Amino acid sequence: MVRRRWPVLFKKRTGLLVEDDPDMAAEVTKELTNLGYHVRVAETEAEGLAAARSHPATLMIVDRMLKGIDSLSMIETLRREGIRIPVLVVSALASVDERIRGLKAGGDDYLIKPFAMGELAAVSKPSCADRTTHAPLSCRRGH
Repeated sequence: MVRRRWPVLFKKRTGLLVEDDPDMAAEVTKELTNLGYHVRVAETEAEGLAAARSHPATLMIVDRMLKGIDSLSMIETLRREGIRIPVLVVSALASVDERIRGLKAGGDDYLIKPFAMGELAAVSKPSCADRTTHAPLSCRRGH
C-alpha cells in the first residue's frame, strides 16, 4: 500500500500570538482557530522570542505594548536573526508616526485596537500568512 502525503494545501497553519490580555488572547485565538490556524499564545516578550525561535509559525500577531514594554524590540530582534515570520502588530497607538515605527521595526502590517474580528480575518488570510518572507503591500491590503 502506498501512502500519499497530504497536499500542501492541507498543511496546518500555525499562529503565534504575543498578547498579555487574557480576554483579547481568547478572542483572537478563537478567530484564528476559525480561520484554520493552530494558535500558540505567549504572554511576554521573552516567551514570544523563545516561541518564534523554536517553533516557527506562519503568522505572528504581536501586541505592541506588553505590560508597559514596547514589543517592537522583539520584532527587530527576530528580523536581525533572520526570522521572517509575517508579523501583524496590534496596538492602541494609532498615530501615523506610531504605525510607521511599527512597520519600520519589521512589522508586515499594523492593526489599530479596538478592531473587529473581521478586520483581523482580512489581514490574516491564509494566502498572505503562508508566505515565508515579508508580505508585499498588495497581499497585506487584499489587492
